[in-house]
Amino acid sequence: MKYVSGPYFEPDFDPLLYRFGTPGVVVDNETREDCTLVKVDSVNRDGVLLEMVQLLTDLDLMGRKLTDPSLPEFIQRALVPCQRPGGNGPSPRFTTCLGNVVGPGGPDVSDCAALEFTVHDRPGLLSSITQVLADNGCHVASGQAWTHSGRAAGVLYITTAGGGAAAEAPAPAPSRWEHIEGLVDAVMGAREKLTGERHWVSMSAPVEGRVHTERRLHQLMHDDRDYESGPAATPVDEEHFSMGDKAATTARLARRVETRVSIESWEERGYAVVKMTSRDRPKLLFDTVCALTDMHYVVFHATVGSQGPLAIQEYYIRHKDGRTVDSNAERQKVSRCLVAAVERRASHGAKVEVRAADRSGLLSDFTRMLREHGLSLLRVELKRRKDEAVGTFYLVTDAGGEVRAEALHAVRARVGKVGISFEVAKDAPGWPPVRKTSVPAPPAEAAPAVATPAAPPAAEGQERPRPSLGSLLWSHLGKLSNNFGYIKS
Repeated sequence: MKYVSGPYFEPDFDPLLYRFGTPGVVVDNETREDCTLVKVDSVNRDGVLLEMVQLLTDLDLMGRKLTDPSLPEFIQRALVPCQRPGGNGPSPRFTTCLGNVVGPGGPDVSDCAALEFTVHDRPGLLSSITQVLADNGCHVASGQAWTHSGRAAGVLYITTAGGGAAAEAPAPAPSRWEHIEGLVDAVMGAREKLTGERHWVSMSAPVEGRVHTERRLHQLMHDDRDYESGPAATPVDEEHFSMGDKAATTARLARRVETRVSIESWEERGYAVVKMTSRDRPKLLFDTVCALTDMHYVVFHATVGSQGPLAIQEYYIRHKDGRTVDSNAERQKVSRCLVAAVERRASHGAKVEVRAADRSGLLSDFTRMLREHGLSLLRVELKRRKDEAVGTFYLVTDAGGEVRAEALHAVRARVGKVGISFEVAKDAPGWPPVRKTSVPAPPAEAAPAVATPAAPPAAEGQERPRPSLGSLLWSHLGKLSNNFGYIKS
């Protein structure tokens, strides 16, 4: 997906243009042969960019153009509540090509309780948690878990019975959830009391309108301060933001795919300009916009594109209270948070895809077998499709090393005996694992955020005048649009 300009207003333009008229969505399959152009005309409101990116991310596009005739109406009703029947009617639902049913907040999990946790990562962690759940009659219907910088976070959606019709059993009293929360907390705390590591557990009853799962994971890891650890800072390579020859730039990409961030101030316009380069991958745009939104920054303009395996992002932001990123300390924190948001989902380890008939204790049994074969989890995604459980697992050895083929074959043979399909998947070509992380030092003041036309020399000690943001931005966007490919988000 290529995102060129957001639904946020241009301060030099008349805001009345955005205040009236019916919000709408246009899905254009004619302009380009290789992709779909989605145009959203909406009243400027807080969080609409993240909603749009999140919605498109959840559609399981798989590199295909958007050809479903019901899609424009779904997007419009999802983004604009007044377009739903009866004003604020029920949220619309859409079935993707993979059979996932999604809505404005992602898959519907309103019938499930939610177990959320953050803890020091260790081998067998998920196996221990799911064993407690299984022993107490709880079934993991879906969920995700991530690891980053030695920390782990998870959101698991729980029912009190197995898959299928049994999952419709009445939910237990709130005291039952409190009891289970206490048991999980005890399992986590047994080790943490010895090591002094922090942990946090919360179990909540079924409720409508939960935060999108992946956004919630970002929030959990941010609150757990996973961004505080990491290597020394490195700013972006400004050549990637110039208008130079694309082929020459692409030839240098192989050794420059670590995540980098620079933040500059454009004091005249009251913007902070965030520049990022990283390895391109699915859901990258969502992760970045999610981080900025939950740090309470508003994106006024953005340009995103890719060159080979490299994704290039540029955002013009302000804090909700109107401030820019004022201090070096704040720049460092924002930069670290953005790098962490990008690298939490980095695809390290052996990727395996698992399918089985959904049943109580399935996840507990599978993770126990992995632990018994000396394998640990880096990232997990679990879904339920009708009566089938589907999971994606990223595996390493307990020591953090690469999993040998012999170990994968042994696990496949063992889980196959209990009706679990186990297949080793391959990441898309050109997306090799990248383990180096860079967080930039405060950038030097002076460089403008984008290329500017020549101007008469300014008097000594006087700031050089800048062109209006409108003409400067749209000129810049046009050049970037011609140079960049499409980001895999």
